[in-house]
Amino acid sequence: MKKGRFVAYCGYEPSGKIHFGHFLTIRKLMDLQRAGARCIVLLADLHAYLNHKGTLEDIRMVAEYNKHCFIALGLDARRTEFLLGSSFQFDPDFIIDVLRMATETTLLRARRSMAEIARRADDPDVAQALYPIMQAVDMARLGVDVAVGGNDQRKVHMIAREKLPVLGHKKPVCVHVPLLHGTDGSAKMSSSKDNFIAVDDEPSVIKKKVMKAFCPPRQVVGNPIIEYAEHVVLPSQGKLEIKRQARYGGSFELTNAEELKKIYMAGELHPADLKMSVAEALVDVLAPVRKYLEKHSDTRSWSPNVV
Repeated sequence: MKKGRFVAYCGYEPSGKIHFGHFLTIRKLMDLQRAGARCIVLLADLHAYLNHKGTLEDIRMVAEYNKHCFIALGLDARRTEFLLGSSFQFDPDFIIDVLRMATETTLLRARRSMAEIARRADDPDVAQALYPIMQAVDMARLGVDVAVGGNDQRKVHMIAREKLPVLGHKKPVCVHVPLLHGTDGSAKMSSSKDNFIAVDDEPSVIKKKVMKAFCPPRQVVGNPIIEYAEHVVLPSQGKLEIKRQARYGGSFELTNAEELKKIYMAGELHPADLKMSVAEALVDVLAPVRKYLEKHSDTRSWSPNVV
């Protein structure tokens, strides 16, 4: 691959709000854009339908809203191709490749590559077993050189790397970003678990969610507030300002995650002070998203869970 001559892609199931988990993959696409990539964002409406996330009509409305959220986060719309999966996944060549890959993939392998919820089900349906195979073929059809995804996408990406060359397609390079813990401390932030901070949440909502979040003292592993500081605030702002009263040590500034973790593990930073500081920083980080969406207020009607 040469600079300016490669395709980077990430697929998103348009089934809910855009949150910090999506933010990390979007930021990686932005990095690749700066390196010269042409980026494709796949708004996987058929995948969402197979995963029982609603009617195609409703899913496509959410997809349009998700697209605007991604642009608001900083993805260059002029250098990004936004595609619905249904725009090519009904083509005969795509279907043939799905069937060919199905003959090369065991049911056990497909099940291990399913989304977490489907994988835990006692009796998942056939559509959910096809999901990871279709996802691999997406990469071939889109001519992907670099596939971006969360760590939970590794099994699907391995199927793509192993099986696509068997079908005569190139092997994609796969780049993975961390999965952030939900505000409740569970292993993954997810709109289906209602343990997320949406990128378009109002400041008061962001602060409320952060202040209620799981944040055990002296613990950094599995601590969502530490993760949000490390993976969202510090990369976006370059610093985290801790504001506290003089009698508790006074205010100070952190510029790297290791320093934050060291201080927190030593008990030199109270969870309440960390939460308040992170909450205020997140409000600032997401201010451009709110500003963009206010200018495109019509997209609000497409947002999931709009009252």
